Amino acid sequence: MQTHTLLFFIIIAILLLDAVWGWILEELNRKSWTDKVPERLSDVYPQEKFEKQKQYRKVNHRFGKISSTFSLLVLLVFLWFHGFARVDELVQQLTTHWLWRPLFFFGAIGLASMVIGIPFSLYQTFVIEEKFGFNKTTPKIFVLDQIKGIVIGAIMGGILLGLVIWFYEFAGRWFWLYAWIGLSAFMIFFSKFYTTLILPLFNKQTPLEEGELRSAIEKMSQKAGFTLENVFVMDGSKRSTKANAFFSGFGKNKRIVLFDTLINDLDTDEIVAVLAHEIGHFRLKHIVWSTVLGLLQTGVMLFLLGWFVNEPALSEALGASKPVFHIGLIGFGILYSPVSSLSGLGMTIFSRRNEYQADAFAAKYAEPEALQTALKKISANALSNPTPHPWYVFFNYSHPPLLKRLEALDK
Repeated sequence: MQTHTLLFFIIIAILLLDAVWGWILEELNRKSWTDKVPERLSDVYPQEKFEKQKQYRKVNHRFGKISSTFSLLVLLVFLWFHGFARVDELVQQLTTHWLWRPLFFFGAIGLASMVIGIPFSLYQTFVIEEKFGFNKTTPKIFVLDQIKGIVIGAIMGGILLGLVIWFYEFAGRWFWLYAWIGLSAFMIFFSKFYTTLILPLFNKQTPLEEGELRSAIEKMSQKAGFTLENVFVMDGSKRSTKANAFFSGFGKNKRIVLFDTLINDLDTDEIVAVLAHEIGHFRLKHIVWSTVLGLLQTGVMLFLLGWFVNEPALSEALGASKPVFHIGLIGFGILYSPVSSLSGLGMTIFSRRNEYQADAFAAKYAEPEALQTALKKISANALSNPTPHPWYVFFNYSHPPLLKRLEALDK
């Protein structure tokens, strides 16, 4: 068997095994659903609401199986008929330029993927989320979000991909190192300025006004040794009733962002406890370490890419008659996915550890009971699954399950 043929079947096998493994985990998680409300959550999950949560899980489980199976079948058919090579042939009728050819190629692939995904996004938003009372997105907002996503993706993706291609063309065997430096600089810039440059294109942020809540937050932050400068309220309610809060940026650009839905759902002590958790991520340097680990993962991937992307069999496995960088890049991405899954698993384990630490930090500088009730309310209002299967948690959860977090706070 020729090398490119063997690689083709390895690519197919990776995709199928990944899909089967995901299906197994989903089934295990589905069978872990309980019929009775866990006693610890009876105050926020009356039986009627608990039944609604189970229906929400069932609908999403069924929809997830359909959408993921459809996506897999489309990709397998596309691979079998050498779709990537055929797209490249069409692009070459427009241009053979070393930069524009791969940019147009990935632009066409990305646009097609988005078009295929829109019906599923519409159903998820306007049928499932609407049925269970979460959706606040209007058709206008949905359309504008899609347009903005395309424009931002084209600009940012085009710049990053263009840099990688430029380094590949002119930097020789060390292109991966230059690409790593360039991508690292972008990742740091993006994490620093996301809430001031990108997020305002989708959501309005307004400074938290003076009053009881801000005074309580300032008192807690002083106690925690955190200089509070920027606390903003975001209009998350324009899209969903689900609540959240997050910490973003560093240096003078660091800020805490509260969803307006969070302010509506929680009382002052609970909001303060949630923000203490977010401050904990900063004070415990979780954001810095997550960024560093992300940069290291990117470096390893690019190093391996530098070794293998020029292998003719990579492009030939996807139907190209000779080595093509952008087609080889796709082949490498699929072959690398098991390594990426392992590193991603490490990051989810690291993230769960960070969440426990941030909870402990919040319990020290705010009221532990308030954090517990806040976590319970947020989970119940989002109809989250209170009893996920341990294996599903291990491989997929970036945050510990609610009951585990409550147990940890009891200690």
